[in-house]
Amino acid sequence: MANDTHHLPRNINTFANSPLDRAAHRRLDPDWIGAARQAETSLIIPFWRLQPLVLPPLREGEGHDAGWMRPDLIKDLPQGPGGSLFLGVKGERAYFAQDLDPARSPEEEGPLAGLGEFMEMRAAGTVLPGGDAAILAQAKAMIDWHARHGFCAVCGAPTHIQEAGYKRVCPSCQAEHFPRTDPVVIMLATDGERALLGNGKGWPPKMFSTLAGFVEPGESIEEAVAREVFEETGIKVAEVSYHSTQPWPFPSSLMIGCIAQASTTDITIDPNELAQAVWFDRDVVRDAVKAAEAGAGLGLNRRGPREAPLWVPPPMAISHQLIKAWAFEEG
Repeated sequence: MANDTHHLPRNINTFANSPLDRAAHRRLDPDWIGAARQAETSLIIPFWRLQPLVLPPLREGEGHDAGWMRPDLIKDLPQGPGGSLFLGVKGERAYFAQDLDPARSPEEEGPLAGLGEFMEMRAAGTVLPGGDAAILAQAKAMIDWHARHGFCAVCGAPTHIQEAGYKRVCPSCQAEHFPRTDPVVIMLATDGERALLGNGKGWPPKMFSTLAGFVEPGESIEEAVAREVFEETGIKVAEVSYHSTQPWPFPSSLMIGCIAQASTTDITIDPNELAQAVWFDRDVVRDAVKAAEAGAGLGLNRRGPREAPLWVPPPMAISHQLIKAWAFEEG
């Protein structure tokens, strides 16, 4: 049965809201996949060194586009460990990603020369339409997984791709391996009109963000939030509420955004995790959010830390959305 997630409310985070039906049932039909891979109506996004092809604006002032290609244009290009991966369908059109990692320099030679650039995924997420960014996040995470899992974790033998890229099977011990997603809690701890933000080791002094950490085995989201906040800052948490999630393909995380109500306020940082942690008043945080959104066109807005008392991450980061939701009491 086909997937249908498009009735859901829009997720505010970059790399969410894919317009594709992942059509998982098609992965079990190699004949259909083979035919779709060659069909004139299908589109393929090339990746090289984990970077998608991005096309320049057609006219000045317009945005970039993902470098979707017809199958015949790139059929002779070399394929990396991920090969050609089925991403899903939209209407009657099938979408694939192709890993070109063995190619020497596809921007400069071969059929893709001069068409665009292979762009780092974070940068691509800031310039592409939201739907394309979501599809490319899926593709990047899958290609990265294949590059890291070419050998069986049970016996060490080379594994083979199956189910259009969504499974690897060991021919020696028959172990099956599937793509993984690592859950990460990312949270804004609050105390009335104040929010707790951390400055990471090696960051500019005025650069602050929300706290975050991986969920450990056997741990609930709420427990992970409370543990991470306490481990990093010594602050205890009394209540945790869910905000939103963000696919984060660096390499394969799901960021679970939460707001945490603090029950203590005295800070004791873990110096292995943070350079400092500070309670900021709402008006200061609100100004920092506005500055970050005004500077979104600058990528990471690197002028911010020098010119403002507080700099927060850009809008593409779920940390920005958590901070903004609290600062402006949205949702």
